[in-house]
Amino acid sequence: MSKISTPDGDARRKLLKGVAAASAGLAAAVAGGAVADAKSAASENASKLTADRVTTKDGTSLYFKDWGSGPAVVFSHGYPLSSDAWEDQMFFLIQNGYRVIAHDRRGFGRSSQPAKGYDYDTFADDLAQLVNALDLREATFVGHSMGGGEVARFVARHGQSRVAKVAFVSSVTPFLLKTATNPTGAPKAVFDGFRAAVQANRSQWNLDVTMPYYSFNRPGVHVSEGLRQNYWRQGQATGMLAAYHALGAFSETDFRDDLRKITVPALIVHGSDDQIVPLEISAKLTARLLPQAKLVVYDGGSHGLLHVDKDRLNTDLLAFLRS
Repeated sequence: MSKISTPDGDARRKLLKGVAAASAGLAAAVAGGAVADAKSAASENASKLTADRVTTKDGTSLYFKDWGSGPAVVFSHGYPLSSDAWEDQMFFLIQNGYRVIAHDRRGFGRSSQPAKGYDYDTFADDLAQLVNALDLREATFVGHSMGGGEVARFVARHGQSRVAKVAFVSSVTPFLLKTATNPTGAPKAVFDGFRAAVQANRSQWNLDVTMPYYSFNRPGVHVSEGLRQNYWRQGQATGMLAAYHALGAFSETDFRDDLRKITVPALIVHGSDDQIVPLEISAKLTARLLPQAKLVVYDGGSHGLLHVDKDRLNTDLLAFLRS
């Protein structure tokens, strides 16, 4: 039988070093693969940003506008509109040194229309993903009507680390629905009627609602047909699911606890003739829940302050931003 040769001491040490190096290399490769997999998974779960769209973690594509430079002002639109509703304020503020951002809420405007997610927790999380993707800091958040609830819920769920100030214009806060703890709210039957109108003939309802929206049915009030048609255009661009389910979201969501978490300066603007969200059940109650609130009431003002009273609103927003 032939003799099996064995390596001498130096050869044995070289062999062991080689095995150790190979093992280390294998471990590094495995670890590197795990890190790569983790990064890949994180990337898949993160928001994806392009020039005018952010894709949320659940795959919803949100359209947004980002104009100008300077301190950031983030706008949340009302029902059933889109970021276009803010164009007068955005155009004014970029001329005064501000960066303005507004998005179309999921299901609204040019954003995609998923089958679910038409609740304020999701709306607030969508907004947070946009804010984080753009890395906005010390921003002022402004919400109109339904958008006021979005601002309140955003702060409640995501804190004030990126928030300098907030503003509520004709906002649905603090709580629209009549309940045992909110006796001044509107009965659920009112909002059930809105949902029935959406199902029956959404196109006509979107046109009819412009009358009370702009207080067009008051003697002496004149609103252009173009303004009514612009509201209708935006409303029709919103998807059916959003149009239907958002009615329940803004009417049945209680924002009282959300507002109590807001400690930054707040501006509240409301019209005394708001026929969509009456002053007495909204702005005045909202102001009581905010420690640094300034309430401004436009005498005879409608729900559509963004357009009918745009010059005054622009001036008030600018003064608030500079204060």
